[in-house]
Amino acid sequence: MIFGRRSAPVSWIAVFLGNPGTRYVNTRHNAGFMAADAIEKNAGVRINRLKFNSLTAVAPLGGIRVFLMKPQTFMNLSGGAVRQAMSYWKVPLSNVVVISDDVSLPLGKLRIRRSGSAGGHNGLKDIIAKCGGEDFPRIKIGVGAPPHEDYDMADWVLAKLTSSERKLIADAAARASQALEMIVTGGIEAAMAEHN
Repeated sequence: MIFGRRSAPVSWIAVFLGNPGTRYVNTRHNAGFMAADAIEKNAGVRINRLKFNSLTAVAPLGGIRVFLMKPQTFMNLSGGAVRQAMSYWKVPLSNVVVISDDVSLPLGKLRIRRSGSAGGHNGLKDIIAKCGGEDFPRIKIGVGAPPHEDYDMADWVLAKLTSSERKLIADAAARASQALEMIVTGGIEAAMAEHN
């Protein structure tokens, strides 16, 4: 039984942030979902079981069982789904890795952080509010800043990517999937040294 705690425990949860639905495919805000696509390919799994208001799978990353989840509650309500998964699997917040977009990073750049504030990201903000604090690792995928300061941020992160932008973010998403495996198998220091 894949979700049975006794028969198949997991020690980590990986949360890929994005917005559900075809309208949001290939937008900056769905960089986390693009990383989930890369994990599916690398780990040979399908993140498609509905549980905790999320599409989920369990994948062995470097021999360690990791619960993968793509919340389907929209970005700014991601925390409730994460809290349910943490409670079910008895995984501490320190073993929850969140993969998301970041407008403060150049397009395609990766940054791994041990903890920190939401930095204006509504998905991270909701996870911090509902899951007990800021002390969880995160992998940020740079999606670039708006072209000028008056540009509406929602319009920017929800706009469709050009083909060249999509390629840069897909490359970063692939590196994010490698970074996730490094975090769960070798610790965050090794992943930061390799990818930051």
